[in-house]
Amino acid sequence: MKKLSVLMLMVLALAGPLYATLPGINTIGQGKQPQVSVDNSGIVRVVYGSADKIFCATSADNGQTFSKPVLVAQVPDMHLGMSRGPQLSSSASYSVITAMDKAGSIHWFKLVNGSKGWREMGVINDLKGSAPEGLMSITADNKDNFYAVWLDTRLGGKNQVWFSSLSGKSTKWAANRLVYKSPDAHVCECCKPNIAVAGNSVAIMFRNWLNGSRDLYVVRSANAGQSFSAAQKMGLDTWKLNGCPMDGGGIRLNASNQIQTTWQRKGEIYFAQGTDPEVYIGKGKTCSLTGNAAQAAIVYQNNDTLRMVSIPDKRSTIIGEGNFIRSIRLPNAQNLFVWEQGDQVKSRVM
Repeated sequence: MKKLSVLMLMVLALAGPLYATLPGINTIGQGKQPQVSVDNSGIVRVVYGSADKIFCATSADNGQTFSKPVLVAQVPDMHLGMSRGPQLSSSASYSVITAMDKAGSIHWFKLVNGSKGWREMGVINDLKGSAPEGLMSITADNKDNFYAVWLDTRLGGKNQVWFSSLSGKSTKWAANRLVYKSPDAHVCECCKPNIAVAGNSVAIMFRNWLNGSRDLYVVRSANAGQSFSAAQKMGLDTWKLNGCPMDGGGIRLNASNQIQTTWQRKGEIYFAQGTDPEVYIGKGKTCSLTGNAAQAAIVYQNNDTLRMVSIPDKRSTIIGEGNFIRSIRLPNAQNLFVWEQGDQVKSRVM
């Protein structure tokens, strides 16, 4: 028994350094909550926060090397951590960063792709102080249209799901629109809503709070966000929880315009396509989806181990060690992963 215990201790002692020896892991900068995008010309951008500052690093070689991070802006009292932090999306001609402060403003910054200067553009929410929770997502299509979703308290001080859109040439987001109002007063307050777009199809996923359950729901638009369908629950089971999982999952639209989702329920990761029954992936949290139009993959963490699981074969690959992993499919068909490790933003191409 004593020999077995010694052996187990030796294995545990070696486990940490093993991750450090994985090939191709690089440090982008010091910060938290990275997000990644790639524009139509193949330029990769990674944005992240450090205290109340926003930084952006770029790569012109499919994520193999990155520029020295540049300071985009300083947002006093900026939300950062637990899926709160700067958001990023790129289209054909523009890139947009959003950041939320604790007073409830959604700041946004715009870059003309190919230029070097980010411009401060104002705020997205058209009611001052309406988004104090600090949780939102943005996405863009290939025609310079951007879409945003966030938690907003303008109705009775309770968080509901709100939406806006932007034409890339415009300097102002469209009038904010209520997408979903919970019949139980509010949606889950500390899970990030997520958004995906393909052509005129826009899909939004959020964690609801109905009858004490914290389940994921999806609403969908076929007209670029002019109207949305009724909310549809994801998954066959339910999660009765008197608390918040702080985990909003991920959503994408595949080549057939089908919704694909991943989420955590009771500490377990699931994947679903459309209204099909969910598929168990593994134990973990903070999952999101990556891939191209034809093939999806899930990235998530299990304790400190970061993994990618390909769909549909469910082949699992260890990416590294840390938390809050995000990924994007590169033009050369490889994947770029970015994540937090300590106080640093790491990257790896596979």
